[in-house]
Amino acid sequence: MTQILTIKSNKPEKTVNVTDAAVEKIGELIAAEGDENLALRMAVRPGGCSGFSYEMYFDSQIEAGDFVEEYGDVRVIVDPQSAEMVKGSTLDYKDGLMGAGFAIENPNVTRSCGCGNSFA
Repeated sequence: MTQILTIKSNKPEKTVNVTDAAVEKIGELIAAEGDENLALRMAVRPGGCSGFSYEMYFDSQIEAGDFVEEYGDVRVIVDPQSAEMVKGSTLDYKDGLMGAGFAIENPNVTRSCGCGNSFA
């Protein structure tokens, strides 16, 4: 009789994955603000042409229930409601000839608009 052994990881899955390029840029922006207590808050709000839009800003307030994840010296905060919509997403920073900025690759999106900031 073959016995199957299941090993469970104690490492919790991150709400949002953040690339090294994004961590570096977030760190630069926080340093420019001059407040090491700041963290990047990612949120999803109703609105936009497809139903929801992403919101990102620096915040020093952590509310009860917020998901706080650390990437080196950078913290990312996601509120519980937004966490449901961004779970498994990847935040990246791209710098190229056509422009620079943060990009979110979200596997939960069923449709999005041309601007890339609005989704359903």
